[in-house]
Amino acid sequence: MKIAVMYFTKSGNTRKVAEAIAKPLGVQAVSIDEGLKEDVDTLFLGSSVYAGGVDKKVKEFINGLNVEVKEAVNFSTAAIIKSTFDQMKKILSSKGIKMSDREFHCRGSFAVMHRNRPNADDLKKAEEFAKGFIQA
Repeated sequence: MKIAVMYFTKSGNTRKVAEAIAKPLGVQAVSIDEGLKEDVDTLFLGSSVYAGGVDKKVKEFINGLNVEVKEAVNFSTAAIIKSTFDQMKKILSSKGIKMSDREFHCRGSFAVMHRNRPNADDLKKAEEFAKGFIQA
């Protein structure tokens, strides 16, 4: 099974989670700025919440995909909003990409909120989340 882990981040929070997810999957976490260059069975796609929604760059990345993605798995960080799941599902489905019902979300530090998040415990949970896909 071909797996990719890609992310968008401004603060580095989502990159940390992406790297934790990629580790047990045996792949590298890659910024969406590098683009997805080949078909994948599963794309773990990470984003953060900015101004109450998914960042414009993530939407542009998804809309610009010109390779096959059989399924996407959402992961996200945010200081306030619970997750990007519903928004990402809508965006991905508009491109005909199925999204897994499973997702990973944790708090991310922003200004004075949730300092030092994601922390070691969050990253361990992200690794365990990813392991669930290869053990299923």
